[in-house]
Amino acid sequence: MKTRNTTLMKLVLAALFVALGYVATIIIQVPTVTGYVNLGDCVVILCGFVLGPVYGFIAGGMGPALADLLSGYGYYVPGTFIIKGCVALIACMILRAFYKKGKEPTIPCLIAATVPAEVFMALGYFVYKATILKAGLGAAAGIPADLMQGLMGVIISVVLFRLLYRVPALRERFWKG
Repeated sequence: MKTRNTTLMKLVLAALFVALGYVATIIIQVPTVTGYVNLGDCVVILCGFVLGPVYGFIAGGMGPALADLLSGYGYYVPGTFIIKGCVALIACMILRAFYKKGKEPTIPCLIAATVPAEVFMALGYFVYKATILKAGLGAAAGIPADLMQGLMGVIISVVLFRLLYRVPALRERFWKG
């Protein structure tokens, strides 16, 4: 029975994070040369931190991919799903490597987990645009905007995770199951 409750809780949280990822990506979109800058990365990182690697990857990729689809950027959907899913996965795995059981993750530990994930995001979109979308080196024009979005994602996700970790129901389920 306990496994079923844990799975149900993860599914409910994953669905919530998909919706939050969509809203965070769609609510504020600042157009750039190659797309738009948004706040979705903070939710993507939180997906990895709260849900773990598998559910974090899926939920972290689905919300922003859905936002791309419904915003008229359908050609980004496969890339966004994989890249954002990997952002959640990378942040999760690095945090797990540094996490000491029973202790609240420190700010340096959270930053160490989020920065490489966001650098991967910027490089992932560069490769996707350069190869799949056939933009060549012109895809480099999007790197500064992607890094700016990544910086916002790092700052906001660290602050939000520190607040969420203080919620007993979430702290107790932190990576369990």
